[in-house]
Amino acid sequence: MKTTRIAMLMGGVALLAGCAANDTAPNALASAAPAAATASMRVSNFLLVDQNLEAHELYRLADAPAVVIVTQQNGDAVTRTLAPQINKLAADYGKKGVEFMMMNSSLKDGMETIQAEATKTGYKVPILMDSNQIVGESLGVSHSAEAIVLNPKTWEVVYHGAVAGMPAALDAMLAGRAVSASAQASAGAAIAFPVRSQTAHITYVKDVAPILEKRCVACHEEGGIGPFAMSSYAMVKGFAPMINEVIRTDRMPPYHADPHVGKFSDSKRMTPEEIKTLVHWVEAGAPRGEGDDPLAKAHLVAVDWPLGKPDLILDIPKFKVAASGVVDYQRPFTVNPETEGHWIRATSVKPGDRQAVHHVLSGWMSAAPANGKTSNEGMWRQSVGRYAVGSESDVYDGTIGTYLPAGGAVGFQMHYTPYGKETVDSSQIGVYFAKQPPKYIMRQTAISDPGIDIPAGAAHHMEMAYQEFPKDALLYDAFIHAHYRATASDLWLQTPDGKKTLLVSLPRYDFNWQRAYTFAEPVKIPAGSRLIARYWYDNSKRNPHNPDPSIEVTWGEQSFQEMLFTQVDFRWMDETAAAQIDSDGRLGESRLLGFLDKDLDGKVEKAELRGQIGKALLAQFDALDANHDGALDKAELKVAMSKMQGFQRRKTPAEEFSAPAAASPTAGGR
Repeated sequence: MKTTRIAMLMGGVALLAGCAANDTAPNALASAAPAAATASMRVSNFLLVDQNLEAHELYRLADAPAVVIVTQQNGDAVTRTLAPQINKLAADYGKKGVEFMMMNSSLKDGMETIQAEATKTGYKVPILMDSNQIVGESLGVSHSAEAIVLNPKTWEVVYHGAVAGMPAALDAMLAGRAVSASAQASAGAAIAFPVRSQTAHITYVKDVAPILEKRCVACHEEGGIGPFAMSSYAMVKGFAPMINEVIRTDRMPPYHADPHVGKFSDSKRMTPEEIKTLVHWVEAGAPRGEGDDPLAKAHLVAVDWPLGKPDLILDIPKFKVAASGVVDYQRPFTVNPETEGHWIRATSVKPGDRQAVHHVLSGWMSAAPANGKTSNEGMWRQSVGRYAVGSESDVYDGTIGTYLPAGGAVGFQMHYTPYGKETVDSSQIGVYFAKQPPKYIMRQTAISDPGIDIPAGAAHHMEMAYQEFPKDALLYDAFIHAHYRATASDLWLQTPDGKKTLLVSLPRYDFNWQRAYTFAEPVKIPAGSRLIARYWYDNSKRNPHNPDPSIEVTWGEQSFQEMLFTQVDFRWMDETAAAQIDSDGRLGESRLLGFLDKDLDGKVEKAELRGQIGKALLAQFDALDANHDGALDKAELKVAMSKMQGFQRRKTPAEEFSAPAAASPTAGGR
């Protein structure tokens, strides 16, 4: 995220030579043609990620007196020469609240080479990666070292030209004077936009409808979770401006793992070509084209159970959600009707009222709660399905699964959000049984920190926690969860040799769309490795989702509180379904260390103790510090855990029930 983010590996960069010493002199790599964009042009909102994977959304800067974008591409001598001047201008005008950023729209430059260029040249301004060229096209960019000044009150371009003319434009704008319409063109290297002039023949029938059917209609169909059905050309054209907006701001399709990091089997992202096609189609007036309407002809309707008829349907007890106010987490349960155990190959949650149900978690219990009314997550042994908007189903292949014992009960954690009218929710979970026992058993654990503390008004506050794996494991997916103030998150693997690898990056976390991100290939976790989860929170006025920027925020269940919670699905390399181990016991010894040790040094100092657990440990710190080194190590924290209520080791599923021996199909994963 900022310079505090762990630096990623940087590749080499091809350097192009230029002959200019400033941005107004002739350059062998550029023509002196004037910039294509003109003052008074209104700029649409956009979201781009910079070279350090921090997201920047234009309209969130509406409170700034001005926004400056300087175009850049690797190897351009003009922009390199201007680096000290750009840095100084950003620092000087930054004191007046002006926002500065650079933007790279070059198709030849990738994230690692932009990182290397920024380091080599000394840019101190974030470089936004316009990989699809959508923003550069709309701004009329044609060369490097173009300065574009925007007025956030109207989002109009007030200056577009050489960097040398930008300070005068800013001074006039900040003083409330008119900005001169004339601007000298940049002499930076030309940037190729090969698709800019090739949009005339895009039509709904031929080009757009196939993309929508492939990428969007699964949600935007009759009875689907989308707010409207993409059922015809007329319907799609009516929502064309919205489609353009949500694509430019990366809100749709709702899959927020950054494409620069990792590969995922469940990715919902559109290709760059698909993105350009849709945006250019809207910008061209959304032409229909000749022929039958593909979406009207298909007439797609959502089905009750996308995975087919379940073997078992668990009815979650009905609950009346008030029209307004705060609804505490509900923890009902239902008796498990199965008289024999089954291996689970898939689960799917069907929310009764999609507007009211924020998330559903579940877990099997050996017995119904003694009070007969509510379940307790501490009694759960393994998941029987989970849900957040956009993530309804968990599907395993034939080599791995989880086990549902006979009898007992299934508890639920229900998070409801009132939306203006009273409603009764009657959600269900469909469970699908495997015909043959799997070879491996899927495990889950959560990386969390109940001691998070976000200062009032903090715009970029980071919290971190980790989980250590004492034995070799395979990681299948990561489910990232926080609340309204969370803006970004990532997950790293740190191996025993100290090497860190970025596995998942969400530069813009969206509370309304939470899901598991499933790796295309399971990730090997060597014994002694850590999974490190980091979250960034925006508790400032610039966060449009912030319930109250004036208060300090700590851990809590409600959406106006916060969480740091990354749940991962994995399996132990030395475990089979027929020969199970104590998974909770293995992980439990380092769990407390993982959410207290903020400097990753393997021990906990007094300054790292926060929250209720921290206060409890602080009161006993000197007694727990057996070696008197001023810190608590893993062994000393193990003693502390044995004394603290709520950290007692749960029974392993192998101890809780006797699962039948599994067959041995070919090895594999989810």
